[in-house]
Amino acid sequence: MLDHGWNGYNLNKIAVIGTHLPRNCGIASFTSDLSGKLEEELGETGRLLILAVNDVPEGYTYPDRVRFELQVNDLADYQMAADFLTINRVNVVFLQHEFGIYGGPAGHYILTLLESLRMPVITTLHTILTEPDKYQRTVMEGLLKASDRLVVMSCRAKEMLISTYGAEESKIVFIPHGIPDIPFVDSNYYKDRFGIEGRKVILTFGLLSPGKGIEVMLEAMPRVVEKNPDAVYIVLGATHPQVLRERGPEYRQMLQRLVMDHGLQENVIFHDRFVSLEELIQYICAADIYVTPYLNPAQITSGTLAYALGMGKAVVSTPYWYAEEMLADNRGCLVPFRDAYALAERINYLFDNETKRHAMRKRAYLYCRNMVWKRVAEDYLKLAGEVIKERSLKPRPMFSIAAGAQLKDDLPPLDLRHLRIMTDSTGIIQHAIYATPDRRYGYCTDDNARALIATVLHWKLFQDESLFPLMQAYLAFLASAFNPDTRRFRNFMSYERRWLEEVGSEDSHSRAVWALGLAVAVKPTGAILNMAVRLFDESLPPAVDFGFPRSWAFTLIGLHAYLERFSGDAKARRIRETLARRLFHLFLNNGSDEWPWLEDTVTYANGVLPHALLLSGQWIPDGRMVEWGLRSLKWLLEIQTNEEGHISLIGNNGWFRRNGDKARFDQQPLEIMHLVNACGEAYHVTGDTQWLTKARHCMDWFFGKNDLLMPLYNSTTGGCCDGLTPQGPNQNQGAESTLACLLSLLTLKSLTTVLAHDDMATQEVFEIGTHSNDFQLPSPTLWHRDVL
Repeated sequence: MLDHGWNGYNLNKIAVIGTHLPRNCGIASFTSDLSGKLEEELGETGRLLILAVNDVPEGYTYPDRVRFELQVNDLADYQMAADFLTINRVNVVFLQHEFGIYGGPAGHYILTLLESLRMPVITTLHTILTEPDKYQRTVMEGLLKASDRLVVMSCRAKEMLISTYGAEESKIVFIPHGIPDIPFVDSNYYKDRFGIEGRKVILTFGLLSPGKGIEVMLEAMPRVVEKNPDAVYIVLGATHPQVLRERGPEYRQMLQRLVMDHGLQENVIFHDRFVSLEELIQYICAADIYVTPYLNPAQITSGTLAYALGMGKAVVSTPYWYAEEMLADNRGCLVPFRDAYALAERINYLFDNETKRHAMRKRAYLYCRNMVWKRVAEDYLKLAGEVIKERSLKPRPMFSIAAGAQLKDDLPPLDLRHLRIMTDSTGIIQHAIYATPDRRYGYCTDDNARALIATVLHWKLFQDESLFPLMQAYLAFLASAFNPDTRRFRNFMSYERRWLEEVGSEDSHSRAVWALGLAVAVKPTGAILNMAVRLFDESLPPAVDFGFPRSWAFTLIGLHAYLERFSGDAKARRIRETLARRLFHLFLNNGSDEWPWLEDTVTYANGVLPHALLLSGQWIPDGRMVEWGLRSLKWLLEIQTNEEGHISLIGNNGWFRRNGDKARFDQQPLEIMHLVNACGEAYHVTGDTQWLTKARHCMDWFFGKNDLLMPLYNSTTGGCCDGLTPQGPNQNQGAESTLACLLSLLTLKSLTTVLAHDDMATQEVFEIGTHSNDFQLPSPTLWHRDVL
């Protein structure tokens, strides 16, 4: 069993789209065989979901692994299938493609499904046309855009993709057609099972259709029988369902007339049925020679040929593309198309030269050992791991068959619906399953502190008294979280209101100080002010001894807010200076022109650090602090802007180390909140409206101007997705992400209020927002301001 953790990325849920047994078609057999081995390789902890395409309204009796059925010509089913995959959080999709198995012109409906997918797509191409019509070309070009990798089963297929469709060579991967892992056996061992013992057996199997050239082989049989009277030709397989629908049994009846005309009733056997894999293997094992007399050279793969070679059969075939490749180096015999004489001559030669026939069998068998389904499944899973890793390092925007969607420039209205849904009488619940509160994980001080900040800021802007119950719930949570014995805030509380720790993290304590300081500054009510002052006074002193820079920064922001109301509090002012100097010295000691940062790794809540410097530099005052705050903020924005000019946050799966590579995922909404706050503060320091443009630029990350061009803000619920992953937004809308988006919006709304006297500036920044990203840092102008 393969270890399905690949380069740190789980392959615990995989989907395969295509046809599936018991539907009778070659792709269904391929999908079924591949899926069976994928399940084995994934083992107990992995899940495989099959999405099967039906060609009849009643569908088929599928095995349990088929989780979703699409009606081939129902376009709505394709969109529902995409939603199904997204809701089930599939890691990667393996798409089996053949033009005829999907609905719409040339199977165009499959593109509707693909354009809605967020996860990587690996497409296996079972047919590639060198002269496609306009519909086929449109579909193939759509597949090229939508797929992270294109799997081909022959080298010629790769050449065709590049020359005909301009495919990128780096996207094309060769993985051979799979085969059963069967020992090299003597055909005589199996012949008695079919009543053909003592006879020389020629076999063709697969769904019958006119292009298979069976009539040419029947024309060759009289010459074969003339030299080998004991020869028998078995034609194994039902008529192709599509041929039956369109032409009925006409083709099979024509073949049966040929048998009668040539007097071959004792030398030709038709088995008009679709056999199981077990029975098919027995038939192949019983064969001495396998024949594929196909009429069309344009066939880039053949499962029947792969199976026959992989089981060590001597093969005679026409030179279609896949056969030319597989039978090279004397692994089989090629004869011209529609040449019954050549077919007979080669078959008789192999019957007459047993030593050469067995040597040919052995060469074919050994050549195909890397094609057994176990190896093929491993190759697909390894490729999936590579693609998921690649997505994490080099994200791809969402595929669309339409022109690029236009992203809105206007800000949405403030929407507190999801905040209210996530809040109960205890406080705000940490997590959500999609937009539904997930009570299993209870509450935390971090989120209740952020929720208090959000509701206080909202009241400051709009004086909405309906928020008072929410404020009181969050404030009550903080009061309960504070442990007077340790003088520290606890962080995690179960849904049953049991504290899960005696002391929370330094960050959670400092976030509570920030929230309390803001509540003091804004004073929504006298009662809230009194409670906030009391808790602030009791919880501030321990923060002096904290060891983490971000904890100092959170505390500093709370201190600045508190001092807006009580500027004469000498103790608070001393603590502010102590923490500010400590933070600033880290920048001075570690920063440089190329790396203006206080640590050797850029990690989380990065914007809060320059934010704290900018506030401290104004109030202490210290112009160098302001300069370093502006410089480090400008640098943060530069390293987190992609080539398209969109914000590309440092991911939490590896962060960004000095002289290292930046992790691309997962990107967290909190980072945007801190950047927006810092940019707003930079505007207050400098008066430069380009910092407002930067703030709006960061905000647009929520609305789709990001690495994947996918929105995280949900206007239907008022919530925000829990981060941007390589597969797209995490669809859960928890408290942290929702509050991060809400607080970012509140900050921008606050800035519009500040700018209300300057209509021109407001219009430029908040409607157009197209200032250049390149600007010089001005000399800071220190001036008194209202803390946001």
